[in-house]
Amino acid sequence: MTDEPISGTDRRTFMKQAAGTMVAASVSAKSYARVLGANDRIRLGQLGCGDRSEGHVHMVTLASKQMPVEVVAVCDIWSLAREHRAAQVKRAFNHEPQSFKYSEQMLELKDLDGVMIATGDFQHAQLCAEVVRAGKDCYVEKPFANVLSEAIETRDLVKQSKQIVQMGTQHRSQPYPLAVRDIIRSGRIGNIVHIEQEWNVNEERWRFTPMDTGINKERLMDIHMEWKQWLHGQPSKLREEDTDWKRWLLGKPDRPFDPHVYLEFRLYKDFSSGIFDQWLSHGCDLVHFWTDEAYPESVVSNGGIFAWKDGRDNPDTCVTAVVYPKGFLYTYKSIFCNSYRSFSRIHGRDGTIENYGGEGASLFTVTREGCRQEFDPFDGGPVYTKLPIVGPAQDGEEIVHVPGAPAPNSTGPDDDDVGHLVNWLQSMQTRTQPNATVDHGFSHALVCIMAAQSYWSGKKLYWDPNSQQIVEHPVGKNVA
Repeated sequence: MTDEPISGTDRRTFMKQAAGTMVAASVSAKSYARVLGANDRIRLGQLGCGDRSEGHVHMVTLASKQMPVEVVAVCDIWSLAREHRAAQVKRAFNHEPQSFKYSEQMLELKDLDGVMIATGDFQHAQLCAEVVRAGKDCYVEKPFANVLSEAIETRDLVKQSKQIVQMGTQHRSQPYPLAVRDIIRSGRIGNIVHIEQEWNVNEERWRFTPMDTGINKERLMDIHMEWKQWLHGQPSKLREEDTDWKRWLLGKPDRPFDPHVYLEFRLYKDFSSGIFDQWLSHGCDLVHFWTDEAYPESVVSNGGIFAWKDGRDNPDTCVTAVVYPKGFLYTYKSIFCNSYRSFSRIHGRDGTIENYGGEGASLFTVTREGCRQEFDPFDGGPVYTKLPIVGPAQDGEEIVHVPGAPAPNSTGPDDDDVGHLVNWLQSMQTRTQPNATVDHGFSHALVCIMAAQSYWSGKKLYWDPNSQQIVEHPVGKNVA
């Protein structure tokens, strides 16, 4: 394959044509070029070398203590990002990884088993399709996609192939979300009528602050310097000659090079939906995991920019309401200007499950409080007079504990929790489906896409599962 890059427009055309013409046999022809045994060393490449990729390499380093795996290649169109990631790999594995500017170059490696994608939100689905076509297994960060046509095309391509694709929604591999799913399935809290999540911070996201983990001090200084330079109108450390702006756009409409858009793409609606892509993706995926739902009936969103008036497009505060076919409401809210007590709450007809903390928190309680026998505080419900609030003994509130797992707390494991990665690696060896499949990725992407479209259009939107389209009118049993 030539080393010349494919232009953004040509690349989009190529991918759409390929999705329609490459059938399962041709896609899977390369799949077993290197068949993994249980003791074979798994060789991985990093596609996208920004800060999340640093976490990916860290997870592989942790996984290498449990099974034979290593990072052998890094790929990013920005030279500085490649250099940072290659240096981390060398420190972690004591060897110099092969370094590539363009993905098609790295994917030519015949002994590369899998690729971990940590690029911009809008690039995930297209690059996942490219990896699968090359006969490599794939770990792709969330959101799976933020354009519906790309989500459908890549989902179908993956399912026609024999590749093992894991979504980066790591909570599906963690013990406490699993325990909550078991409680719900047991019928202990009855039929679910509402799931609510409110995950708040008091910072400008998505810029990084010293509170973020998994970033070395050198890289953290680079990030802060970029932010300061942008705020004061100084030249960015990112120079156009050190990257490939048209390739980065990956089929988006052409626009002048802008290092701030490149580095802070989550603030701009052409490339990300911000809160929806980043946190609602995790939130609704947990809802799907707990309730065995695959798609919404309807979605509506609202919000705005109330604190961080810095030129961003995407909201710093938003709320989304989703109705599901099984007959329950899901509400999601994030506030970037007040960090008071993030939580999740699952309301059943016979009880309630509460989670203390934001996304990923592992402290859950289960109680009969709120059940159908407790009509309201004036007629059978508890009345509270002091803090901290503890439910009455007769409601039997208890903390969810999982034997062998770390003690629960209001933060839970960080993003570099290695269990989800090990699940993918083991699935690569056994050629079985991982915990977070491409169907799960499509489901969370669909909710996020509908939430963002509703926010920008001001309309309540509906999903038509037969036509696989988002529509503006009720579908099926919702029709009056």
